Formats: sequence, C-alpha cells, structure tokens
Amino acid sequence: MRSLRLPAALAALVLVASACSGEGAGGDSGGYPRNETLYTTGTAWGPPTNWNPIMEGNYAVGTVGLVYEPLFVFDPSEGAYTPWLAESDEWPDENTHVITLRDGVEWTDGEPLVAQDVVTTLELGHFDIHYSNVWDYLESAEATGEREVTLTFSDPRPQEWMNWVANRAIVPDHIWADKSQEQVNDDPNRDPVGTGAYVYENHADDRMVWRRNDDWWGTEALDLEMKPTYIVDIVNASNDVTMNMLNNHEVDLSNNFLPGIDQVISNDNNITSYFAGPPYMQSANTAWLVPNHEHPALGDPEFRRALAHAVDTSQIVEGPYTNLVEAADPTGLLPQWEEYIDHELVADEGFTYDSGEAVAILEAAGYLDEDGDGFVETPDGEPITLSLEVPSGWSDWMEAANVIAENAQEVGIKVEPAFPEHELLIENFRKAEFDLMINNDRSLSNTPWTYYDFIFQLPIRDQQTTANYARYENEEAWELTEQLAATPAEDAEGMAAITSDLQGIFLDDLPIIPLWYNGMWSQASNQVWTNWPSEDEGTPDNFATMWNNMYQMGAIYTLAEIELAE
Repeated sequence: MRSLRLPAALAALVLVASACSGEGAGGDSGGYPRNETLYTTGTAWGPPTNWNPIMEGNYAVGTVGLVYEPLFVFDPSEGAYTPWLAESDEWPDENTHVITLRDGVEWTDGEPLVAQDVVTTLELGHFDIHYSNVWDYLESAEATGEREVTLTFSDPRPQEWMNWVANRAIVPDHIWADKSQEQVNDDPNRDPVGTGAYVYENHADDRMVWRRNDDWWGTEALDLEMKPTYIVDIVNASNDVTMNMLNNHEVDLSNNFLPGIDQVISNDNNITSYFAGPPYMQSANTAWLVPNHEHPALGDPEFRRALAHAVDTSQIVEGPYTNLVEAADPTGLLPQWEEYIDHELVADEGFTYDSGEAVAILEAAGYLDEDGDGFVETPDGEPITLSLEVPSGWSDWMEAANVIAENAQEVGIKVEPAFPEHELLIENFRKAEFDLMINNDRSLSNTPWTYYDFIFQLPIRDQQTTANYARYENEEAWELTEQLAATPAEDAEGMAAITSDLQGIFLDDLPIIPLWYNGMWSQASNQVWTNWPSEDEGTPDNFATMWNNMYQMGAIYTLAEIELAE
C-alpha cells in the first residue's frame, strides 16, 4: 500500500476538514459523536465511487468485510479458518465440499441468507470477472438444502478453493441473479445490501462513512460487538496531511506509509504501532525487483543472479525506510510463512549482497566492459541500458530505485530510474513494455500458493493483468504450483515439501528478486480509542489495517476489541 495523492482541490478539502475541527477529521459537523466514531485513513486512492463487491480493487474499502462477508475468515497467526457465514463444512471425498450456512443470517433488506446466494455468487464467475477461474476446477455448485451448498470439483484444488471461500464476498441471489455481464462489471451498486456488521451511511469526495448494523447476526452468533457506531474513512491527500491529522489525534488509525513515523511513536505515548521498536509494523507483502524476461540480458538467469548480488537492500531498509521495513528472505516468503521456508536450501543456494560476486558472475557469463565506458555489454557486444520504473510520487520507492541504480552501476550494470505516472506504469507492465520495476502485488493470504501462483502462473498472455509480470516460463514450476493448489489445506507437511521444490527452482533461476517486506502500515492513536493490536501480552493479536482483504484476515475483530479510552 502506498501513500495516496489527490488533486489540489480535494487535498484542500481534507486540509480544511482537519483544520476546522478539534473533534476528529469530521468533527461534529457530520453529526457523528466523537466517542462513537472511528476515524481512519490510508485505504482510499480517491473519492469513493462504487460499492460493487465484484469489482475487485475498485470498490470503496470496507464494501467487502464490513457490508459483504465471506464464508470463512482466516486467522494467519493460528493458520486456521473460522466459519463465518458458514456454520460448518465437510469433505465427504476429495471431489466434494459440503458447506452448511448459519441459521438466522439476514440480508439488510430482511431476506434470509440461503444456499442459493452462494450458488449465484459462484455462477457470476461464468461472466468475465476476477474469479472466473474458479470454474477451471469447479464442476458444479448446487443448493442441496435451504442452507446446504454442495460443491463438486472436476480438478480438486483445496488450497485455491479455500482462498476463494476465505476472501470472496457472498452476494444475495434475489438481487444479483438477473444481472447482466455489463451490470455485474460496471454497476456501482449504490445501495449495497449485505449481511455484514456495517451498512452504507453516506459518502463525499473526501470520505466514506459506514454505520453499524445493530441487527448484525454476528453479535449473538460470534459474541462480537462492534464498538464504533460510525467508521469515517478519510481519503488521504498526502503524507504531510495524514501526519498532521495523526499528530493532532484527528484520526484514530492511519494505514499508509508515513516517513518519520518512528520518531512520532517515540515522542508521543498516545500513538502506537504493533511493535514498540523497529520495524514497528508486521509484514504485509514482499517488494520484488521484477525483470522483463523478454529483454535479452534480463532473460538470462546469470545476469539476474549478478543483479541480485549487486543490490544492497540494507541501504534501502536503513535509508528511505529508516528501519520501518525488514530485508526479505531470499525466497521472498513472508515471515508469517516461516514454516514453509527451506532454510537449509536458502543457506546453500540463497543470494546475499556481494558486489565482488556480482562482478565475477558477469565476467563468467561473458558480460564485459569492452568499450571502457564503465558498463558491461552483452556477450554479443551490445550495450545494456536498463530502465527501472516506479510510480511518480511514491517517494519511498523512488528513493529505493535510486539506491538500486547506484548499486547496479557499481558493478557495471547501467540502470536508470524512471518515474512514470502510476496508470501508465500499470499499462506498461501489463504489455511487457518495461525493463525493471518494483512490484508488491501479492499480499499475505491464507496460503503460500497465492505467492507462487503470482510468480509462476502460465500460460503467458498478450497482457499479464494479475500475475507473472516478468513473463517467466517454467512448466515444472507451474506444475508444482498446481500440485500445491491441490494439496489439502491441513497438510502442512505436504505443502512444505512442494514449496521446498519451488524454492529450489526459484533460487536457481531468480525469476524475480525479493528486496524487502513491505509493512502492514498501521499507526493508531490512543486518545479516543485504545486496546489496539500489539505484540504485548493482554492485547489483541489481529491486524489494525483496513486494506482490502484484511477484514477477512482478522481485521474485523479489531473493531470489536478496541475500547474507548478513559
């Protein structure tokens, strides 16, 4: 997640909102009592414009998690699934999953949650939507009872399937069943009807407001009482605006990267984070250096290996980030997936910063500086100039790109940072019109399968929109990834064996180069609300981060566990 930027007029609106109120980012002008309202920021890229849970990445944050809910919620600290809209489930055989829904759950329009709602949600995947691939392995979904859904698989992939049930929002059949492809993809769904703990209250260009659903089923069934009556999510205008609002305790929770937040935490006892010291926050995703394998040099694993040895990640961790992040393991797997890292293999095959080793690898592979300009050419004598792209305005990544370029140039690889607008960069990498870029598009999930699916996914398409931006082709790695998808979710030993094999291929070829673990950006003010998640005993151990999918990873509990400060 990045720091967010808006047009000057909207930024001014947020500044006025924060400057004119001593009671929070909205003050009492919106009629929200301060002791009933949680003010958050750091999740929105711009004004909220739609509440369609099928439009992945475009809906107002909270649409899924607060309004629409999944069948299960995953607890990453325990590696366990908690039935949510589901009451129970069983696998009669490897090809069949039977899910029983909770009794008494109602949509906010008063209709009951029924099995057909789950069936319809899945059948929407027959349209061209983000989870259409579920039908690559699902043969049928049937309502075999009012609250019983029977899933039959043509190609059982329990890892992949459990990722679906723990993330995807269930929508009501009586509203969504007759929608067209165009409506499913484009309807902003301005009156969202969900089952969740919150409902739509209102929105403006600078904020999204949710109101507690006092009839929520989970209050009784889960013994979870959501503490804030209102959640006001402020569109983030800039780092300076957010830092000012946090310092003045006008927001209760900030979920974006804030340079210098370590000093703020040290100087203000009322502002806290998960850890008391560096890196202050848990890890959320891995930032990789992604090479375009269609480039003649970057398609060579020896050249990539030299580049990996050339990058001094500690300069990035200690420089732009001032130790707010940690250097990544050579496998790139997040610390939460520690049990799946083959440490013995990493000790033997992993890379470290070693400029001398980088030079030796280049020389052995025939990359030499024949013309004496200080930079190597290809073995065929062609000059190499690589552009390293990160989005304009992403200051931490821009500084990191400068460090990487300097490191590379020290070993004779000519790298030039470039800072296109974010939208242009997305268009470029989808069409493989780039040399190098920094990317962190896969976050912590319920399974390391999502990590390897991102790296190795085949086939390569004209445009790579969700995975394998490097365009790396390795049939063996993809077959292993599909084996991982088919491994039962509870078979940790079987998963570890496959991930070890995948790490062997990864460390041998380095299709992408892990750099650092991006933080689960989260700073909280204790002035109005307290009891935030932390490493301390006696405090909650969930996420105080409201990004997309984090509610389904346990952040929803945070709303029930925070308490009003005395």
